[in-house]
Amino acid sequence: MPDTPDSQVPPPSSSPSSIPPYQAAATRPPAPAFQPVAAPPPVPYQPVAAPLPPKQGPSALKIVLIIVAIFVGLGLIGAGFVAYGVYKIAHAVRAADQSTPVTESELGVAIYPGATQGKGTFRMKIAGKSMVTATFHTPDSKDQVLAFYQSNIGSAARTTTNSNGGSFVITKGSGETINLTVTQNPALNNDETQIIIVHAGGVSGSD
Repeated sequence: MPDTPDSQVPPPSSSPSSIPPYQAAATRPPAPAFQPVAAPPPVPYQPVAAPLPPKQGPSALKIVLIIVAIFVGLGLIGAGFVAYGVYKIAHAVRAADQSTPVTESELGVAIYPGATQGKGTFRMKIAGKSMVTATFHTPDSKDQVLAFYQSNIGSAARTTTNSNGGSFVITKGSGETINLTVTQNPALNNDETQIIIVHAGGVSGSD
């Protein structure tokens, strides 16, 4: 019969010589002693500068004042130009009263015989040119005055007549013109005939 398993396994030995002797475990090296780490040196305190306040633009009041100053300056400049223009006109226009008679050479045409110089007479000189305006009155009728100037001026003038009188326009070279108006109105000038002569564009003489 075959062998049983029990017959094949040797029995454990119970003799003391079969137990291995105790071997002490190798001792571990001692842990290194604790060494404290040196603390870093203290950083000196440095105060942080306060931030500068943001720049502010001009206030609304400043803007208003600037605008007002600009308008005031423009107004002063405009007033200066106006004053200069008034000065130039006042210097150019010289009013002539009845004691300063206007001559025929200034008017460019003959003055009606016996006519008296009235108000509204003045002289103007601008840029080397002159303009002379004179008003005359005569007790003669408008027809007599028109006949006088038609014979003296002739065909050199453009003539226009109406129920109250007539007018003569003489055009010369270099823009020189003579306008002569004759009117008679019973309701004006004591029924006298009025003669207005305007001579424009003539070369002015010395002051």
